[in-house]
Amino acid sequence: MSGKKLLNTVERCVDENLEGLVTINPGLRLIKDTRVVVRADIESVKKAGKVTLLCGGGSGHEPAHAGYVGSGMLSCAVAGSVFTSPPPQDILTGLRMITKDNPGGCFVMVPNYTGDRLNYGIGMERGKHEGLKISAVTVGEDCATSSKDKSAGRRGLCGMFLLIKIAGALAEEGRSLDEVTKLSQLAVDNMGTIGLALGACSTPGSNGPLFTVQPDEMELGLGLHGEAGVKRIKLLTAKETVKVMIDHMTNPENSTHLPVKKGDRVACMINNLGGMSVLEMNVIAKETIQYLEGNLGLKVDRAYCGAYVTSLEMAGISISLLHLNDTFTRCLDAPTSAPAWLVPLLGPGQTDRQTPAPMMPIGGPSSEVQEAQGLSISKAEGDRIYDIIEKVCDSLQSVKEMLDGLDSESGDGDCGSTMARGAQCIKEKLGKKETPGLPVTNPSQLSLELASIVESVMGGSSGGIYSLFFTAASSQLQKEVTSQTWLQAMAAGIAAIQRYGGAEPGDRTMLDALWAAKETFEKKLADSSPVEAFREAVKAGESAAESTKDMKARAGRASYVSADLLTKADPGAMAVAVWLKAILELLV
Repeated sequence: MSGKKLLNTVERCVDENLEGLVTINPGLRLIKDTRVVVRADIESVKKAGKVTLLCGGGSGHEPAHAGYVGSGMLSCAVAGSVFTSPPPQDILTGLRMITKDNPGGCFVMVPNYTGDRLNYGIGMERGKHEGLKISAVTVGEDCATSSKDKSAGRRGLCGMFLLIKIAGALAEEGRSLDEVTKLSQLAVDNMGTIGLALGACSTPGSNGPLFTVQPDEMELGLGLHGEAGVKRIKLLTAKETVKVMIDHMTNPENSTHLPVKKGDRVACMINNLGGMSVLEMNVIAKETIQYLEGNLGLKVDRAYCGAYVTSLEMAGISISLLHLNDTFTRCLDAPTSAPAWLVPLLGPGQTDRQTPAPMMPIGGPSSEVQEAQGLSISKAEGDRIYDIIEKVCDSLQSVKEMLDGLDSESGDGDCGSTMARGAQCIKEKLGKKETPGLPVTNPSQLSLELASIVESVMGGSSGGIYSLFFTAASSQLQKEVTSQTWLQAMAAGIAAIQRYGGAEPGDRTMLDALWAAKETFEKKLADSSPVEAFREAVKAGESAAESTKDMKARAGRASYVSADLLTKADPGAMAVAVWLKAILELLV
C-alpha cells in the first residue's frame, strides 16, 4: 500500500474519527477533550446498579473498540493514538464516568500487550485508590506462538470481541461483578485466534507499508499491529490457507494451541483485517466452516464474518474459535445496540444451507410446452446450420485479439476474449456432425440453447445482450422456418435488446450493425433472392460497424468515456459484422 489516505490532518485523524462515530450514532457520546466514548444512557445503567464494561486500545483498528459501545456490550471505550495504547488518564476518566456511584462496579478487559497492561494498570490502580469498584481480565488468545519459552504471553486479538459480547450480555442480565469476571475468564481460557496477512497496512502520515510481504507469500500468525508472525509461507488457495491456519491453531504440539475434539460446539469468528474484499471473505467463510465441520467434526453453532477489528487496510484475516456452553451461546445471541456488532451467519441446526432448484414435473414437459418447443427441419438443413455455427465460432475466435484491442479503448479490453469464450463453449457443445450435441434440426430450441450458453459462459453485458437476442428470436421459429421467419426472428431479437438494453441505432453499439443488416435484409428480400438479400445485409452491417468510429457513444460502457478517446470502431458492432459475414460464406 502507498500510504495514501483521505484525511484532514494526521494529528487530528483519531479525534475526528471519534467525532464522526458519535455524529452518526446517537446512542454514543464522546467525553469532551478526551478520546473516551460512552453510552448516552450511562447514568440510567449506573442507577440500575448493573456492572459496567470498559475496554479500549490503539486506533486504526476500527470499528474496534468504540464501535462496540452500546447496550449489551461496552459501556465505555478508550482510544489511543494509531496502534498505541490509550493513556492512563483517559482510562481513568472512563472508569470514573461509568463506575463512580455505581454499586455494580466496573469490569475491565485488558488486551495482552505490554503497553496496554501498563497503562490500564496505572488507570485502574488510581481508580481503586479513589474507591472505584473494579475487576479485570487480561485477554490473550493468540495461537501463533509455538515456543515454550517465557514471553509477554499470548496477544489479544479478535477473540476480544466475542468476550465483550458475552460479558456485556451477562452485565445486562444483572450478573454480579464477580460472576461476570469468572465467566469472562472461562471464555478467555476456551478461545483461540490465528491471523494471516497477504500484505501490510500503512499508518497515517507514513510513506509506505509497515512491512513487506512478497507477492507470492503470506505471513502466518502476525499481530494486529503488524508484529512478525511465526513464518512466511507461499501463497495458497483459500481452501489451503484455511487448513494451514486452523491446523496451526489446533496443533497439540503448539504450546498456545486451542484443544478441540470431534463433537465440540464452537462459535467461529472470521475477521477481515481491513483490506480483504467481501468476495474473498465469503469464500473464506465457506471454506472455514466446511473444514471445521467436515474435517475436524466440530459443530459450528455460531459463525460470524466481517470486519470486527482491523489493522487499517491490511490485507489479511484472522479466525477465532470459542468453545460454547449454554451460557455463552445465550450471551452471544442477546440483543445489543452496539453499531459494529454483526449478527451471526449461522444458527443451531442450520446444517443444510442449500435448497434444490425447481424441477420439471415427473413425466417431462406438458403437451402445451412440447408443442411450443418448435418445428423440426430436415437433416440436410440441420447439417447446414451445424456448418454455419461452426464457421461463426471459428471466425469469432480468430478475431479475439482484434476485438480486445478495440475494446481497450472504451472498456476493459475483453470483448474479444468474451466472444471467443462463448464461441468455444458453443463449439464444444455442438459436438460431432453425425451426432450433434445441439438441436440443429429444431431452430427454436437451438436458439434457446444458445441463449442459455452465452448468458452463463460469456456473462456480463455481452452475455446478457446475446441471451436476450436468442431468447426473443426463438419464439419466431416455432411454427415455420423460412427466410421471412429468420428475418422476423432477427427483428424480435433486436427489439428485445432495445427494450431491455436501452440502446438505439446511432448510439455506437452492436445494435448499429444489427439494425443496418436487418433493415437492408428486409428491404432487399422483397425483390431479391434470400442469399442476395442477405449479402446486401452483411455489407450494410459491415459498413455500419465501421461507421461507429465516428459516432458519439450514448449507450454502453463507452458512453462513460470521453469522446476524444474514442477513435476506433465499436468492438461489439465489429463482432456482429464478423459473424454476419461468416454466415454468408456458408450460404453461397
